[in-house]
This record gives sequence, C-alpha cells and structure tokens, in this order.
Amino acid sequence: MADSAQKQEENLAGSWYVDVNCIDCDVCRETAPNNFTQQAEKGYSYVYKQPENPDEEAQCQEAMEACPVEAIGNDG
Repeated sequence: MADSAQKQEENLAGSWYVDVNCIDCDVCRETAPNNFTQQAEKGYSYVYKQPENPDEEAQCQEAMEACPVEAIGNDG
C-alpha cells in the first residue's frame, strides 16, 4: 500500500498521489493518462491532475489496483 508520508513532491495536492516506491513502469500513465505523468529525469510517475469526474476517478482506481509496487494511493 502506498505511503502518504512518502509522496513524490510533484504530486498535485489532493487525495490521489504516487509515493517513492514508483518504478516508472508506465501502467498508471497508460490507464489514467489524464491524471498521471512521468518525471523522466528522475524515473517515476506522479499525479499532475486530480480526477475531476467519475471516469477519471475510475481510471485512477484501476491504475492503483494495477500498480505492481502499490505506489499509488488515495487518501480520499
């Protein structure tokens, strides 16, 4: 499970986040491209836009469930 105390600093404020365990596998960016993006220089993903509708919320949930290292969290 993702650790909210270890969020990547680029995450946009809100309930969804990516923590330091991200391995930059691309699952979240493929699953929820409107909400996750890559920090290419450092090699991880982060939330650049919090979900704004039910479809985006569902995509973020799917990304969280598919994350191989459980680096995506939701404190909402």
